[in-house]
Amino acid sequence: MSQIPFIPFDAGEKLLDWIALTDALAAGHSLPRAEIGDTFLYRDPDTLLSRAAWIDGMGMAVKSATVFPGNAAKGKPNINGGVSLYADDDGVLEAIIDFHLVTKWKTAGDSLLAARRLARPDATNILLIGAGTVAQSLHDAYSAAFPAARFTVWSRTRTSAEALAARLPHITIADDLEQAVRAAHIIGTATMSTSPIIKGAWLQPGTHLDLIGAYRPDMREVDDIALQRARLFVDSFDTTLGHIGEIKTPLETGAISRDHIIADYYDLPAFKRQSDDEITICKNGGGAHLDLMTSRYILSQWQAAK
Repeated sequence: MSQIPFIPFDAGEKLLDWIALTDALAAGHSLPRAEIGDTFLYRDPDTLLSRAAWIDGMGMAVKSATVFPGNAAKGKPNINGGVSLYADDDGVLEAIIDFHLVTKWKTAGDSLLAARRLARPDATNILLIGAGTVAQSLHDAYSAAFPAARFTVWSRTRTSAEALAARLPHITIADDLEQAVRAAHIIGTATMSTSPIIKGAWLQPGTHLDLIGAYRPDMREVDDIALQRARLFVDSFDTTLGHIGEIKTPLETGAISRDHIIADYYDLPAFKRQSDDEITICKNGGGAHLDLMTSRYILSQWQAAK
């Protein structure tokens, strides 16, 4: 029996390409819609989260994460985990992949797929809202598709923005969020906000927004006016409509209707800009099916390098 590969973060990342990943995500959505399921186990204050997906023609993946908040005091990561990838034809375990590698590339690649299709191809001003790990991944991803872009970062905590700017070349720190939003061609949001921080009145014609941060029912990053002014898309109906406040709340209040949400990635031909002046928004909800698609791409690159 051949040894099952473990793909660690650093060795795996050297083999990956943002454009190729988004092409793989697009191809994955040409297959039948995924079956997904999440489970949570708790031992206060610790959590074991498992997210599973099965795509006919691609196989299965189980992404498991342990969240131990007390680890930081011990000098250890709070979040650890891995993705187990199984073959489509016989269910045999094919690989175990580092949790952080899959999460990084899945999260930013998810939104890059939307930006490649919905943002204006001549976009040059990109605003990152939030200055954490996801913002740095977005910088890398957007740079691959928009190589001439200039980046600006805004964070509620200026020291966080300064830390990100110190790690990344040629990035400007914004102090006035409204001014930065008005000047941006692409906006990527990666915050933990529970109330809107972007006002729709600030958005200029032609702007594209990738909304990433909100993942709970009590979280939002843009207001109702932003959603109403935009052509609105989601990465997955299954993981956004009834689960994330960004979409769930305005649907419940009647601020938007279900018909206002044009498509998810299973209808990629609909992800098309209709004019240079329209505002577009894509809400990134993630999901285990995207972890599966990303893991399958990572394994293919790993095997090709051997």
